Amino acid sequence: MAKAKAVTSYSILISPSAERDLKRLEKTNKTVFQSIDKSIIALSLEPRPPGIESIGKSAYRKRDGEYRILYQVDDGKRHVIIYRVRDRKDVYKH
Repeated sequence: MAKAKAVTSYSILISPSAERDLKRLEKTNKTVFQSIDKSIIALSLEPRPPGIESIGKSAYRKRDGEYRILYQVDDGKRHVIIYRVRDRKDVYKH
């Protein structure tokens, strides 16, 4: 018989820039905001789900439709730090 895997969650931390991104999105497109909100919550259970792309040492990109969620994972502290949530055409512009 297989043992059940213990589920330990990560805390989600939102940077000020990602918070602004989310507030702007909530005002302009509630449907997309709700989808992204669910994706962010899912990262607390599985910070490296199938389909994500590594974009640095501990940085990742998760696709959600036309939007991208950029985040870092701190396994030691068990944190997922969301630092940008933008449309794919704007996410990498500075």
